[in-house]
Amino acid sequence: MSTLKNYKHTIYACYTGYIVQAIVNNFAPLLFLTFRSQYGISLDKIALLTTFNFGIQLLVDLICAKVADKIGYRILAVAAHIFAAAGLVFLAVLPEILPAPFVGICIAVTVYAIGGGLLEVLISPIVEACPTNSKSGAMSLLHSFYCWGSVFVIGVSTLFFALFGTQNWQILALFWALIPIANSVYFAKVPIHTLVESGESMSFTQLFKTGIFWVLLLMMVAAGAAEQGMSQWASAFAESGLRIDKTTGDLLGPCMFSLLMGLTRLFYGKCSHKIRLAPFMTGCAILCVIGYLLAALSSHPALGLAGCALCGLSVGIMWPGTFSTASKTLKTGGTAMFALLALAGDLGCTAGPAAVGTISDWFGDDLKKGLLAAAIFPLLLIVGILLSRRGARQSMSK
Repeated sequence: MSTLKNYKHTIYACYTGYIVQAIVNNFAPLLFLTFRSQYGISLDKIALLTTFNFGIQLLVDLICAKVADKIGYRILAVAAHIFAAAGLVFLAVLPEILPAPFVGICIAVTVYAIGGGLLEVLISPIVEACPTNSKSGAMSLLHSFYCWGSVFVIGVSTLFFALFGTQNWQILALFWALIPIANSVYFAKVPIHTLVESGESMSFTQLFKTGIFWVLLLMMVAAGAAEQGMSQWASAFAESGLRIDKTTGDLLGPCMFSLLMGLTRLFYGKCSHKIRLAPFMTGCAILCVIGYLLAALSSHPALGLAGCALCGLSVGIMWPGTFSTASKTLKTGGTAMFALLALAGDLGCTAGPAAVGTISDWFGDDLKKGLLAAAIFPLLLIVGILLSRRGARQSMSK
């Protein structure tokens, strides 16, 4: 029991780590239109910020798959928080002092994306390795903290902008940097256990020779694209596409999206023993398609926001559900498996928002057109779920 109590601090540090991840992924998108008005940056360039963020995270995922076990979880976890804090500080400072503000923003995004990529690779296996009573429940609850962090970031940021104006956003960026700084100290002290003993985890070659692993990669790409395709553009969509003021749009757009996503993850974490995962994920993917179509095709702001909220509700199970499926299917996948799945998820997180931004730019900055095209991502997840179920049946018949 004493060990479990000690490892509770590890889990708390991981929860906070996902709040840091939420800051990294959700703060800058709240400022997309501010960047356009303050610095004269076009929407297609602003879409590149999301590409930089998740693209760098993708590269870090790939590198960590090789070196995480050698360097150690603790060193990399502390480094992740330092990078996240430094990037947020750079975001506040560099656009104001460099001749090209967009370059400064890109540098800042690159730095905090390194931290985000490290967190994406490390947090899930650290929690999976902890001596908890329910692995799937702990994993789902862990991922819900990304959502609570997103709600916290959006809520506090919206309140700050309402009180002090968006022109003072740099002060808020410095405030957010304090959280990763504090958690880096916490991570330096908590106990950390390895996921798989040395020499027992599957190699890259073994993973890539396993058919179900390729299906899991497809599911992660689709999950990341479906989630971030709406999440990253929800604020701009509510403000420009639905003509809603920024405060209301942020609260009813990205904030509601994250809240409902978190509730889904919390619900599954509590009721996972009563729910079959694959049918639940399939139903959620269908709801996600409906949500994208509702947001893109509705002419009424309330219905558009309802579509955004429905997407949040439906994507909640996609990412942790795929992780849970992988943990049960490939028990010795180890850090390499988690890193490659995170890489695939970040590839989706890069492709989804980039596709929305690019297609919107083709149609004269019409975000509804971009969101309509993004409905393909949850459809791809359904394909992945069907393939994974077929693969599982074939394995059982052998």
